[in-house]
Amino acid sequence: MADIIGLGLDAVAGGVFGIIGTTLGRAAGYFERQQSFKQEALRWGHEYKLHELQILAKSQETEMELALAGQQGSWEGLAASINADAALGAASQWVINTLRLVRPTLTLLLWLITGWIFAVTQNGAIVEAAVFAATAATLWWFGDRAPKPMVKY
Repeated sequence: MADIIGLGLDAVAGGVFGIIGTTLGRAAGYFERQQSFKQEALRWGHEYKLHELQILAKSQETEMELALAGQQGSWEGLAASINADAALGAASQWVINTLRLVRPTLTLLLWLITGWIFAVTQNGAIVEAAVFAATAATLWWFGDRAPKPMVKY
């Protein structure tokens, strides 16, 4: 009988240890999954940061391309202006002088008209618009004419 009780106790003890082993295995699996999730989250965060850096680099590359295109357009405009002046060919000096006085004359007239508007009108919005237009035209006409600083390499 002692053998049957011993067998029964062995079966119960084996079952208890089996359940404990399964529980410990499940608990270890749970912690492994948690660690795996943390590792995946770190990897995803790293990939997200890399993606953000790639977007930033692409944005900076696009800005540089736009700046280069703008600079190229400025040089092409200057070349077109020089070619247009050269295409006039030989002209009398008074024609050349008259052509060169158009922009300053128009600017002077624009500012005289602006001063007249300022003196005549009592409406501040009209005066502000006239001053804005005169300033914008002056800077547009003469702003890009200044000599560029020499860059030494």
